[in-house]
Amino acid sequence: MRIGVFVDEMGPSLEAVADQVQGAAKAGFAGAWVGQRTGRDALTTLAVAGSRTPGIELGTAVVPTYPRHPLALAAQALTVQEAVGGRLSLGVGVSHRHIVEDQYGYSFDRPARHLREYLSVLVPLLRGESVSYGGETLKAVGAVDVAAAAPSVLVGALGPAMLRVAGELADGTITTWATASALADHIVPEITKAAGGRTPRVVAGTVVCVTSREDERRAWVAENFGMVGQLPIYRAMLDRGHAAGPQDTVVIGDETAVERGLRRLFDAGATELVALPLGSEEEQARTTALLADLAG
Repeated sequence: MRIGVFVDEMGPSLEAVADQVQGAAKAGFAGAWVGQRTGRDALTTLAVAGSRTPGIELGTAVVPTYPRHPLALAAQALTVQEAVGGRLSLGVGVSHRHIVEDQYGYSFDRPARHLREYLSVLVPLLRGESVSYGGETLKAVGAVDVAAAAPSVLVGALGPAMLRVAGELADGTITTWATASALADHIVPEITKAAGGRTPRVVAGTVVCVTSREDERRAWVAENFGMVGQLPIYRAMLDRGHAAGPQDTVVIGDETAVERGLRRLFDAGATELVALPLGSEEEQARTTALLADLAG
């Protein structure tokens, strides 16, 4: 199984985050992935951590397209790609209305149109091409002169329109809060059809917990991530996966049950997994050990 792990970019120090990436590499995981939240910049974090840690894929899950112009993001991503020797997977996404409009002050009108225009500029720039683009939401003229190979581009795409754009213009998608049935019945067919004969990457992000206290851990997820079900795009994904809430998407149980749950995600069409271990220190250690064994 190709399995990576989420690394907490909000850790107590940048050094601690780098140590997590090194630990993931030593354990044999395929990749170390960081998010972009209210703390450290994801790409800068990977440049620092990745330059100290060879031999592991480094991914963002995900960098918001707002408010970064694609010329700026292309320059940053290619610089990181150069720093880490070509191991970057650039995950991007449009974020959510309440962030884009209430925090950044941008319009969130027709996000799929915005994503299409953004990728129409970003992907050629990452390939070293010049662009001269004038769309409804975006204008870009220029090129980025960094001698680095184009990183793989993934989109945090869940809905049909976003999956079509991802399939047509990017290398694949990275999902969150998606069950095996949501992957098999919706995500994989939609993006594969849009890819037009290419085989897209389907990176399934999932919470994993090896535990004997399944009910308690599901209750914790419901309490701490319950707002997920109130965001329209996640609510639609939960409904497609027959999940009442995020607690129904986690892969949880003893080692046998967890392995079976992970295999279901691969059987549903995931090409790789990114796991977030959950639980007590002991439970997380058991979870990480199982994941590393399956990834080995």
